[in-house]
Amino acid sequence: MTDMDLFTYRDEQTPRARLLADRMRPETLDEYIGQEHILGPGKLLRRAIEADQVTSILLYGPPGCGKTTLAHIISKRTQGEFVRLNAVDASVKDVRDVIDRARELKSLYGKKTILFLDEVHRFNTARQDALLPAVEQGIIVFIGATTENPFHHVNGALLSRSTLFRLEPLTKEHVMSALRRALADRERGLGFMKLQVDEEALEHIARMAGGDIRRALNALELAAVTTTSRPDGTVHITLEVAEESIREPTVKADPSTQYDVLSAFHKSIRGSSDAALFWFLYAVEKLGMDPMVFLRRLIVACSEDIGLANPQAMVQAVTAMDAYHKIGWPEAKYNIAQAILFAVESPKSNAIAMAISRVMGAIDSSGTMEVPLHLRDAHYSGAEKLGHVGYKYPHDYPGHYVEQQYLPDHLDGKFFYEATTQGMEEKIHINQQKRRKSGRTRPVGGNSSIQPGKGS
Repeated sequence: MTDMDLFTYRDEQTPRARLLADRMRPETLDEYIGQEHILGPGKLLRRAIEADQVTSILLYGPPGCGKTTLAHIISKRTQGEFVRLNAVDASVKDVRDVIDRARELKSLYGKKTILFLDEVHRFNTARQDALLPAVEQGIIVFIGATTENPFHHVNGALLSRSTLFRLEPLTKEHVMSALRRALADRERGLGFMKLQVDEEALEHIARMAGGDIRRALNALELAAVTTTSRPDGTVHITLEVAEESIREPTVKADPSTQYDVLSAFHKSIRGSSDAALFWFLYAVEKLGMDPMVFLRRLIVACSEDIGLANPQAMVQAVTAMDAYHKIGWPEAKYNIAQAILFAVESPKSNAIAMAISRVMGAIDSSGTMEVPLHLRDAHYSGAEKLGHVGYKYPHDYPGHYVEQQYLPDHLDGKFFYEATTQGMEEKIHINQQKRRKSGRTRPVGGNSSIQPGKGS
């Protein structure tokens, strides 16, 4: 394409002044790509859109998956007023103006108003609160779109009054379908151009787009309008051209994603060396997260999930943290990886976490506890006159152990720490069984269904 062609292509007076991704935005549900789980034949949301009976909804999904496009299709189907605001620059006044107008339309003409709020997670609590009365009273139908976890970023009251639909990331096949459609469409797409696009070029664009159709179409358009045409007017888009038009996809690293990755890392410590190492390196190298975040979580896991089954896991983790402080990144990645793999491959025990849970349960269900007299401080003269006697010094007895009351009277005979038979903790378990006589002690909580840290 020549410079004059490019100028004409972008002339605002031409139908092609808008970006390709905007021109190719689907106008109907039949043109919509993906999200079959909520928009397939007979699905609730599809039926509601087709019948113009959409109620307040929240659309949650990654960039480029079709949230705004879906709202656009709803705007085409509704007989009511459709207003779009972007939470980045919309104010409370803007919202109230829409509500006032909606109230007027409803009272005078019985006409409904749909308010589409893009990037609703950017709305602070005050601005979200301004929507609540109008949504509750049915003055407006609210449609919100967000890339962030709505349970973290959307007002709970607003969330409870909306139906949440989760949009899934689009596949490479979905993106390829959108690219081919754009190449074939002469009116809205690039079909008016003499394009020769290599299959490997399309594959590269689809793969690099990471499920974002808008990003893929932008790359295809960039390749088409910046590549010099042949004498016969053909524009040949090769793999090399495609590689210049789209780079490695940017990775979404918002707080919700970081929490999810950290959670995946901790859960993987309990069961997969490969996954634990993958999530750690992915987070640090790809998302730019601080290695210290994972070292802290690793140290916690060494007690929460491994404990006395292998106490050396804690030593490895703390040593890795020390190495990171002394030699820095990226050299310390080897030390940290060693500690992670050691932890994952260690025998597991959550006995410490269970013991803490049982103790806290006992504390919460009991009032103030008195220290037994024989355990109280008795280093001062007169202690015996106060009855602070009877303590048995364990080292004076065989095996350096003697049975006596250590807990408050209310809890005497109960135990909180139940050693497992995992790894080195098995020795503790055997020792516990020897010390605990039938009827003398009983577990607090028994086989409690409480699983500390299970949702970490």
